[in-house]
Amino acid sequence: MDLARFPRRRYTQGPTPLEFLPNFTKALGGPRVWMKRDDQLGLVPGGNKTRKLEFLVADALAQGCDTLITCGAPQSNHCRITLAAAVKEGLRCRFVIEERVPGSYRDDASGNHFLFRLLGVETLTVVPAGSDLRAAMQQIADDLARQGRKGYVIPTGGSNALGGLGYVACAQELQQQTFDQGVRIDHVVVASGSSGTHGGLVAGFLGNRIDIPITGIGVSRDPQDQVPIVHKEAQAVCDLLGLGLAVPREKVVCVGGYWQPKYSVPNPRMLEAVRLVARTEAILLDPVYTGKAMAGLIGMSRDGAFRRDENVLFLHTGGAPALHAYERELLA
Repeated sequence: MDLARFPRRRYTQGPTPLEFLPNFTKALGGPRVWMKRDDQLGLVPGGNKTRKLEFLVADALAQGCDTLITCGAPQSNHCRITLAAAVKEGLRCRFVIEERVPGSYRDDASGNHFLFRLLGVETLTVVPAGSDLRAAMQQIADDLARQGRKGYVIPTGGSNALGGLGYVACAQELQQQTFDQGVRIDHVVVASGSSGTHGGLVAGFLGNRIDIPITGIGVSRDPQDQVPIVHKEAQAVCDLLGLGLAVPREKVVCVGGYWQPKYSVPNPRMLEAVRLVARTEAILLDPVYTGKAMAGLIGMSRDGAFRRDENVLFLHTGGAPALHAYERELLA
């Protein structure tokens, strides 16, 4: 697939590493676990949103926009990386923050919220859980227009067809890396939230004829609610690319049960996963996405979902700054 017809900014030099995790594999007792280090993408520090923003910000610049507008939770990795992209491009940035857990927003919080302030977010509007985020962002765009400015609205997680191209590009990058390193990957595991990463990967694997199963570990929904969202995103990306195919339902696989009690609220399996990866491989997972996704990989392994000799790839989507907002739970 040719992505060259889509405008793109580049925020990372070269591919992210594909690493074998020998100590973690030994501690787990198999399978052989590999990690795609998208936590090392560019933008203070990077994560999966960087790939999406390469296409979204390019579109904003092509439209002559001067302000990026997006939304997320109080410790949103997506908001942090969007702000970093704005700084890089000389743009301004405004957020709508959804307080999904009542009482969770604090103006003096550490983690990503500290970085929001350090990087210079222009305004930050806090709304209660369940608010119409799209309408709130459009209101900001309308207010800017009355001031003679032009805002560009980026959906939650950068998850739309254009943003999903970032993970089509990742699929192509991964295909080349496994060939160059002589590695056969038998299964891919990824956090599944707003759907752009998971859906983009599904589309990228289909379009590049990569026949490797992908399992998304839900970080905010169980499969009956998550699968339709991912399927819709994957289809939208395929349609944007003009692939002329219908995404088979069986290509979208999600696992639930690891995100409860609520999105972003710690649970014992997440705490175990974050500590285990830190203490075996000196790699930091985050408590909201990768920690719960790795808990899913660990649980699937213990339940016999993978053979000991299989190579399972975990896609690290970043988010380490949020750890600082969960120090008490992680060090208990």
